[in-house]
Amino acid sequence: MKGIVTRKRVMMALEILFNFLLPWTVYHFSKPHIGEIHAIMASAAPPIVWSLVEFARHRRIDAISVMVLGGIALSLAGFALGGSPKLLLMRESLVTGLIGFIFIVSALIRRPLIYVLASASLKRQSAEDSAEFESYRHQPGFRRVMTVMTIVWGIGLVVETAVRSVLVFSLPVGRFLIVGPIVGYVTIGLLMLWTFLYGRSAEKAGLLEG
Repeated sequence: MKGIVTRKRVMMALEILFNFLLPWTVYHFSKPHIGEIHAIMASAAPPIVWSLVEFARHRRIDAISVMVLGGIALSLAGFALGGSPKLLLMRESLVTGLIGFIFIVSALIRRPLIYVLASASLKRQSAEDSAEFESYRHQPGFRRVMTVMTIVWGIGLVVETAVRSVLVFSLPVGRFLIVGPIVGYVTIGLLMLWTFLYGRSAEKAGLLEG
C-alpha cells in the first residue's frame, strides 16, 4: 500500500512539473532567443511529452490528451495564418469549449457522452461491471441522470473556456501559463466532485437501480 501511495505522489508531482512548471520555464527562457510566438508554441512541448508518456503507460488516449493534441493543432493552424500570441494561448481553451458544446449537443439528441465514456471505460476494466452498467440503460431514471451529468459537464467546460478567454486577454503570457492550467484542473476537480455527490444522491433516490 505504501508503495502505491508513493507512486501516486510521484506521478502527481510529475504531472504538475510537465503541465505547470516546465511550460512556464520553456517560455521564459526561450522567449529572448526565438520570440514570443515561437516561445508559446515551444511551451506546449512538455504537456505533449506527458500525454505521450501517459499513452505509453495506459495504452489509450484520454480526454486531456485529446485537448492537448487538439490545442497543438490549433496552434499550428494559428501560426500558419499569422495568429497573435493571445490567440495561440487560446488553443486548449477552444478545444475545451468545443468538447463542452459536443457534450451539450449529445444530451439534446439523447446520446449523452457521459454514458458513452463511462461504458467504454468499464468495458476496459471489468466485464461484470460493464454488464451491470449496461443493464441500467433502459431505465428512465438512469437515462435522466446520465443526461443531467452530461449537460452539467458541457456547461462547466464552456464556462471554463469563457473564464480562460478573459484571463488570456487580462494577464501577461507568463502568468497565464501558470494560471490557465490551474483553472482547468479546478474546473475538472469541481465537476468530478459534483458528479460523485450527484451520483450518490441519485443512487439513494433509487434512480440508478436496475
